[in-house]
Amino acid sequence: MLTTTLTRSIRKRIISNLASKSPKTISPQFKLSQAPTIRTMASHKPNSGPPAHEMVYFPRMTTSLPSSSAEFRKVLFTGLYSQVVLMTIPVDGDIGDEVHTVDQALTFTSGEGLATINGKEQVVKAGDLVVVPAGTQHQFVNTGATPLILYTIYSPAEHNSTTIHHTKEEGDEEEENGKDEAPEWATKTKKQNKESGAVKESGKY
Repeated sequence: MLTTTLTRSIRKRIISNLASKSPKTISPQFKLSQAPTIRTMASHKPNSGPPAHEMVYFPRMTTSLPSSSAEFRKVLFTGLYSQVVLMTIPVDGDIGDEVHTVDQALTFTSGEGLATINGKEQVVKAGDLVVVPAGTQHQFVNTGATPLILYTIYSPAEHNSTTIHHTKEEGDEEEENGKDEAPEWATKTKKQNKESGAVKESGKY
């Protein structure tokens, strides 16, 4: 009985101490200094040069962000070894039968389509991810009643860091004329970037 009474007393004391302590808060100055770069479709400006060594944050990337885009292709971010591109394929449209020399990972956020990868077909929809290794034939066709929206990550970059193509035809023309090439700084090797100081394992610049 004495042990039970002591246990209850200790428990009440702990609960009382916890209740009397206000939750820790973060000062506004700390929040401001640590705030990530937030990109939205309304205010978005892709980096035209090598990226800064900081976070780039796209809120609600799989929901509201893509739904506000109407461009066939829009580069969102280009890093030293990867590139994020938003694409909207219109009804009855397609990406184009092609082969890239870089890896590509496509995440679908809206609509339905048919993927053909090296002769193999696969139905795709919102929530699906398709990886296309470098040197592999691929085609994606919108088979639904609404635009097929996706974001794709190239590794390394495939397009110019500021590319915006309103239509597939516009993109095809620029690629054929050599106007949509990955920037030179996004094609360097890890060794080259370390030697030039673009990448430091210490994380201090």
